[in-house]
Amino acid sequence: MASLEEIRQTRLNKLEILKKYGMDPYPASVPRDFCLADAKDRFKENEASGKAFSMAGRIRAIRGQGAILFIVLDDGKATFQAVIKKDTLSPELFSLFTETVDIGDFISVTGTFFTTQRGEQSILVASWTMATKALLPLPEKWHGLVDPDEKLRKRYLDFIMDPELRDLMFKKAKFWETVRAFMKEEGFLEVETPTLEVTTGGAEAAPFKTHHNDFDLDVFLRISVGELWQKRLMAGGFQKTYEIGRVYRNEGSSPEHLQEFTNLEFYWAYADYNDGMDMVVKLYKKIAMEVFGKTAFTYNDHSFDLNNEWVKIDYTKEIKKQTGIDIIKATDEEMKAKLYALKVSFDGTNRERLVDTLWKYCRKNITGPAFLINHPTIVAPLAKSVKNDPSIVQMFQPIIAGTEIGRGYSELNDPIDQQQRFDIQQKLLEGGDEEAMMPDHEFVEMLEHGMPPTCGYGFGERLFAVLVNKPLRETQTFPLMRPKIG
Repeated sequence: MASLEEIRQTRLNKLEILKKYGMDPYPASVPRDFCLADAKDRFKENEASGKAFSMAGRIRAIRGQGAILFIVLDDGKATFQAVIKKDTLSPELFSLFTETVDIGDFISVTGTFFTTQRGEQSILVASWTMATKALLPLPEKWHGLVDPDEKLRKRYLDFIMDPELRDLMFKKAKFWETVRAFMKEEGFLEVETPTLEVTTGGAEAAPFKTHHNDFDLDVFLRISVGELWQKRLMAGGFQKTYEIGRVYRNEGSSPEHLQEFTNLEFYWAYADYNDGMDMVVKLYKKIAMEVFGKTAFTYNDHSFDLNNEWVKIDYTKEIKKQTGIDIIKATDEEMKAKLYALKVSFDGTNRERLVDTLWKYCRKNITGPAFLINHPTIVAPLAKSVKNDPSIVQMFQPIIAGTEIGRGYSELNDPIDQQQRFDIQQKLLEGGDEEAMMPDHEFVEMLEHGMPPTCGYGFGERLFAVLVNKPLRETQTFPLMRPKIG
């Protein structure tokens, strides 16, 4: 078997043959009347017309030998058969094809449509030209890319070899199209907020830091889709806003976590978390039906139906039910002991992280659909407290298939309460908790001017990953990879 370098050299030699013949191996454009899918749809009328048409695509297969060749063209949307006969093509072009063309090349063919004896829709080639000469071969058809790292690193080859992966990207586009259409139908205004921030807000996560040369200022890539900015819009008289955009979190990867991903966040003045829950159910069902045509799915070991009742689960009661720990009364040492007993690793030793880790252990056992409510105030520094009980907040999280698929609040608009909670987060930061929220004193100043009662909510690509039953990383068009050494 020839080495990759030997194959490349052979193709370079073919490149020179094309040039000597006068055929540009990399032209800016080639004859193409329609895509291959349209060629299939309009085949009968085009066959009947007897006219010559042009089409183009990548060669996926070449069969036959001698005086007749059968070529499979692929343009990413469909495949189509081109037939090259020695007696219908000039001797020079036929010889040039056999001498220079390989599987993986892009070509343009011109000819008339006909149906083969086997009933195959085809084009009988009268002329052809090179569109792009490939210097490296495609992976083998039956073996393809088998190394998981190579599949992600050479994503373009995986798209070529795996039509289902390409279809996944179309579904993902439809996913966000459906979300955007829904928000517009509900009267929300799409906005853009800064991706570079002096302080990060809206989530508890370690940020990426960069430097702004013009201002000589360290800034951070945002960790939420403009939560504190969209709340400023509520104060400014906007009643319904949303943004779909990229966020960045400098934390570990897992099947459900990435450092860069797309989120939606919306803010709704004069609404509370009950209104938010109702709208989220409506949105998620809309996504399911528009994108997948169903509401029942499987993810990991969970099977769920979004049409079922969305039960409400109490945060503290659920942890006690599954672990026996009352997070209100238990000491930090008791929580640590329980986590050790459960063989759950945890980072940090502050109370907020211990409580959160206990909850994450419990979460994986909940199939849903459900809403987690009554979170302790310590884990939700931007949410309004439940009336008559300042220890818990008006926060909700959809739980589906053992994972959190979004987060929303009745937003805290009491500036004094907000400042006190920011003070707590500052102490956590000073204690080494990298995921604690950075205080934003200008945000507190905005609240002192007054922000109406507001419901805010955000969710991201994790929902799509759950609905297609794949790790989040595999749903990315081009996931971040370490540079290849050597």
